[in-house]
Amino acid sequence: MNLASQSGEAGAGQLLFANFNQDNTEVKRASRAAGLGRRAVVWSLAVGSKSGYKFFSLSSVDKLEQIYECTDTEDVCIVERLFSSSLVAIVSLKAPRKLKVCHFKKGTEICNYSYSNTILAVKLNRQRLIVCLEESLYIHNIRDMKVLHTIRETPPNPAGLCALSINNDNCYLAYPGSATIGEVQVFDTINLRAANMIPAHDSPLAALAFDASGTKLATASEKMFMSVSSSADLILTYWGKLSSSRHFPLKQGTVIRVFSIPEGQKLFEFRRGVKRCVSICSLAFSMDGMFLSASSNTETVHIFKLETVKEKPPEEPTTWTGYFGKVLMASTSYLPSQVTEMFNQGRAFATVRLPFCGHKNICSLATIQKIPRLLVGAADGYLYMYNLDPQEGGECALMKQHRLDGSLETTNEILDAASHDCPLVTQTYGAAAAKGTYVPSSPTRLAYTDDLGAVGGACLEDEASALRLDEDSEHPPMILRTD
Repeated sequence: MNLASQSGEAGAGQLLFANFNQDNTEVKRASRAAGLGRRAVVWSLAVGSKSGYKFFSLSSVDKLEQIYECTDTEDVCIVERLFSSSLVAIVSLKAPRKLKVCHFKKGTEICNYSYSNTILAVKLNRQRLIVCLEESLYIHNIRDMKVLHTIRETPPNPAGLCALSINNDNCYLAYPGSATIGEVQVFDTINLRAANMIPAHDSPLAALAFDASGTKLATASEKMFMSVSSSADLILTYWGKLSSSRHFPLKQGTVIRVFSIPEGQKLFEFRRGVKRCVSICSLAFSMDGMFLSASSNTETVHIFKLETVKEKPPEEPTTWTGYFGKVLMASTSYLPSQVTEMFNQGRAFATVRLPFCGHKNICSLATIQKIPRLLVGAADGYLYMYNLDPQEGGECALMKQHRLDGSLETTNEILDAASHDCPLVTQTYGAAAAKGTYVPSSPTRLAYTDDLGAVGGACLEDEASALRLDEDSEHPPMILRTD
């Protein structure tokens, strides 16, 4: 969530950026008593502000545990952490074309790059680092930070919209293939070649998200609306029974689609709503790929369940309304495809009511203290934590809110008085839920040629230096290896 261009956001204070790490990384930690290793699930939150940046651990609902704070770099508009490691990519408003890659635990700068235009987004996984400019994308090898490939002359992408899979085997990059319609370009960042082009929507893209396996891609498009409120009204409107032709051309509310990657086959289609024009802010899968959350500029967050419902044999209606419904459904075969698609779109499995409307936000589906949660970081300066019942769905309960600056004195618990007398989680639900300072390195040198478009590279040691990203013996698993 980059707020650098959202200076008018009320309540945000000094907040410029907020984002969750890529997944619930399992970090191996040593037991001091027994000398044995154990696995701990770690979610973290990165926050950039006018005064610097901070990292918080999300291991508990009750508090935000600050991991690290840096005040040496001001106006941090992008701060991306690689999983739970010490590798961090930073961009400041004071130098919006410059990327710094640092090891925050050691207080060292690994390298820096300058680009031809403003950096709009940075994405990382254990194989690649992606830098997104308005009309180009740079693909770096994360182990030595060399530029491997440049995707030039992409359609104008002023929002810096792109998504990078976190899976090593399916290391795909997705970005808009058009500025006027919702085409998605899928790029294989390992083999450095285009994988597919998916015609996802009729309108320009608003959000993209991969699942943890890199085999599913969720998409949403911009500004959609509808002038009817029910399926019956929809059909009657088409047949001219309601009012005038001002209802058409018809548009489908906010549609969210899920595609297989790299094939591009449509797997799921969900409709967020039909009564208001909304702008999708964020899409996020759960780690098991069973749930997909969608937040917007409204007060409602929708959570969809990705399951294929087996079709039941049709039952003969026994009431007048049943017969009427059967006739309506039968008539859909004569309607335009944009109308009939509505009847095949899934509805939300669960919803969240936010205490605000109109703020930019980012959501994440996490498992904290063995319970599925929906996390929402918002431009009003707060992090909201909700419980998600994976069996029943419905409206999610707000458990806690925290200030994104980590202030403890203003942290509030959001529970009704009556709820203190009730357990927060039932036994059935519990069982289901269980299922720094930067020190410059050696003098800066031009490590890479200008024709790649990225200039710079203040590299540590020599060109053979590499980053061990899969080392389990240290926490965080980021060290420099010099041969």
